[in-house]
Amino acid sequence: MQIHPGRFTADCSHPVVVFVIGMRINHFRKVGKWLPVAQAMGPMIQELSADPDSGFLGSEFMRQGLRTFVLIQYWRDFEGLEAYARDRDQLHWPAWTAFNKAIGSDGTVGIFHETYVVQSGDYETIYGNMPQWGLGKVAGIAPATGSRNEARSRMSAPAD
Repeated sequence: MQIHPGRFTADCSHPVVVFVIGMRINHFRKVGKWLPVAQAMGPMIQELSADPDSGFLGSEFMRQGLRTFVLIQYWRDFEGLEAYARDRDQLHWPAWTAFNKAIGSDGTVGIFHETYVVQSGDYETIYGNMPQWGLGKVAGIAPATGSRNEARSRMSAPAD
């Protein structure tokens, strides 16, 4: 993973959808309940990554403590995200159906998602001495100099 010394910002001048999805293990000993949920996301990300027309731009994985796993996804638009979620021929639909059948509301596994549609000029990023990450990984990076030097100016800086 290449480190980019210095200060950079995402080189993105279009709207973006940020989709935060995750799971929480509520009962560690019930591995048969939470392990299938944990294993379902990887194949979906592979499926999406192989289809450039899906609108999926990329993702970042994070863990919060021992119980919670989070995937931040970046999408070109909400329509692409929604189309994937509802497409019965893609991996998400059967995984969602299996979750509801195996777990439903029994409390063993928690799931969540949050969706943000962010217009161009309504977000800013900074990466100092980092490999490409997050929006910078999916959109590319540019030096945080000139009109991109301060957070306020990055909010509406045009792509060079």
